[in-house]
Amino acid sequence: MLPKERILEKTFTLFHKQGYNATGINQIIEEAKVAKASFYQHFKSKEDLCVAFLNQRHSFWFDELEKFTLNAEDLNSKVLSSFDFLIFMNAKENFRGCSFLNILSEIPPDNSKIRSVIQSHKSDLWNYFREILKEEQLSDHVYLLFESCIIESQLFKSNELIEQSKKIIQTLILK
Repeated sequence: MLPKERILEKTFTLFHKQGYNATGINQIIEEAKVAKASFYQHFKSKEDLCVAFLNQRHSFWFDELEKFTLNAEDLNSKVLSSFDFLIFMNAKENFRGCSFLNILSEIPPDNSKIRSVIQSHKSDLWNYFREILKEEQLSDHVYLLFESCIIESQLFKSNELIEQSKKIIQTLILK
């Protein structure tokens, strides 16, 4: 693997598991086995690395979501399957939650560079539900339930709220 790829691979793991503030550039350089000069050749700052990480995480996350919901029989099943995807990701990533929201909680309020990448990811997720459901108010409800499930399942290390939200969605969709 090329140095940039090794840096991003290590960052993908470390930022997601440890968080943004708890992960230092020196740790990334050491674990990626690259020279400091090589790091700075590819990334001018930790902030730029974070943007690259979030863009990579965005692609990974949506690719996984699409694969997971690919065989849904209809649009309603696809929405419910999206919530099953959260359960899958919680098991896979030990209830680590949303990398985007985790990093949002760690950056200063005036960091517009990272914040805009996070906002873009969340807008894409919101639009994902809008495209499936075609009804704005219903898709807004589903999006808000989805987001709250991510946070609450991370907080309580439980999928209970996700299962409950699926029942709520079934009643909303059947109306």
